[in-house]
Amino acid sequence: MLNGAQVLVTRPEHQAEQLSRLIKEMKGVPVRFPTLEIVRLNDSLRIKNTMEHLDSYQWLIFISANAVSMHGCYADSDKIRKLASTRIAAIGKATAQALKQQGLSVDLVPESGYNSQALLAMTEMQEINGQRCLIIRGEHGHEELANTLRNRGGIVEYLDVYKRIIPNIDSSQVMVMIKQNKLDVVTITSGEALKNLLIMVGKSAHQLLFEIPLVVVSNRIRELAAEIGFKRIVVAQSPSDNAVLETVIMCVTGGIAWPK
Repeated sequence: MLNGAQVLVTRPEHQAEQLSRLIKEMKGVPVRFPTLEIVRLNDSLRIKNTMEHLDSYQWLIFISANAVSMHGCYADSDKIRKLASTRIAAIGKATAQALKQQGLSVDLVPESGYNSQALLAMTEMQEINGQRCLIIRGEHGHEELANTLRNRGGIVEYLDVYKRIIPNIDSSQVMVMIKQNKLDVVTITSGEALKNLLIMVGKSAHQLLFEIPLVVVSNRIRELAAEIGFKRIVVAQSPSDNAVLETVIMCVTGGIAWPK
């Protein structure tokens, strides 16, 4: 139980409801403060032109649930379902679930893991020589997946369907909570969300923010947070809301031995 602990939830507004609900169920107080906003790109003509030729690819690879939902703004799901020679891969289970909710079958998803490395480790991604792959993602995403597939002989293109921006919201309440030591845990699910948090609360709050337990969802984000200056960082087992909640509970109940 969280016993009234105040937990900063930084997921985008449209993705924060479940984690906030779980925190409430555990008698905690979710403090919703989205540090990312997901918006459509203003390049609909290029995107729709690519959609017209999806049957020229052997693989459509979706990088996130946001990629699925934003792709759905442009795509004809009925047409995709009828593609005979095109297979769909998802980076992780949350992305696969988003695809299924749009009525699309998922041909490849890692059984464990939720990142590029987990997908690249699968047999189907080892045997990619000569196959055309379309990676559907947000603008300025990571390059590791595409680079590795190209090194394996794949022909890889990107389809950027959204971008991430800093939300235009009032941060004064969160700044006061940090300065009055009223936040018990901060949750972060991407490196960009972490960088935006620092911008949104301002430099005057940074040193106090660095002392608050920080729950992240990957070692990459943990390393970034440590470089920035955070002192108490713990990595959840997965990006799922349940895994994040379990780690938050450990932070609050003393289940983690923090470095001195």
